[in-house]
Amino acid sequence: MKLIASTTSPFARKVRIVLAEKNIPCEFIVDIPWNADTDVPKFNPLGKVPVLVRDGGDTVYDSRVIVEYLEQLKPWPMMVPAEAEALLAVKKWEALADGVSDAAAAIFIERKRPAAQQSQDWIARQMGKIENGLAAMNTTVEGPFCMGGTFTLADIAVGSTLGYLDLRFAEISWRSRFPALAALAERLSTRPSFVETLPAG
Repeated sequence: MKLIASTTSPFARKVRIVLAEKNIPCEFIVDIPWNADTDVPKFNPLGKVPVLVRDGGDTVYDSRVIVEYLEQLKPWPMMVPAEAEALLAVKKWEALADGVSDAAAAIFIERKRPAAQQSQDWIARQMGKIENGLAAMNTTVEGPFCMGGTFTLADIAVGSTLGYLDLRFAEISWRSRFPALAALAERLSTRPSFVETLPAG
C-alpha cells in the first residue's frame, strides 16, 4: 500500500500514526495538493490528502474512512473500541479534533491570500472554532488519555491536531490555557509513532 500525503497535514498524520501503531507496512509518498505539479487529483477527485492507494490500485480517501479501513484490515491493536458507547465517544473526539484542524487549515490558507483580500471576520470566526474546540477537549480529558487509561484513536486525532497548531499557530499558546491538553500532548510526545510523524514544513 501507499499513502499519498503532505508532511504537515494533521489528517495525514492521524493515518500515519495508526499505520505505525498497528505496524502496517505502507510506502509514504509526499505530495503537496496546493502545488501546480501535484498528482493528488489523479487519486482523489477532491484534490485532498491523505489518499491510501491499496495494492490493487484502488484508492481510499478521507482520513476517517482510511482509519476505519485500517481498523478492519488489522483489528489489533484496537484503536476504536467495539462497544457502542465507547465507539461513539471516540468518534466524537475524532470529529472535534478534525474540526479544529479544519478551522486551523482554513486560516492558514486564507492567510496565503494578499492581505487586502483576506477576511479578518472570517479568520476570527475560524479562530473561535479553534478556541471552543480546545476548551471542550480540555474539559473532557478523563485521565492519562482522552478516555481514561486506554490509548485510542481519540488520542491520535487530538495529538495530530495539537501538533498542527504547534507548527502553524505558535502564537495561540494553547498549553498555558489548556493544561489537560498540554499534559496529554506531553505524554503522547514520547510514543514512537508520534516522534516518527512530527510535522515539518
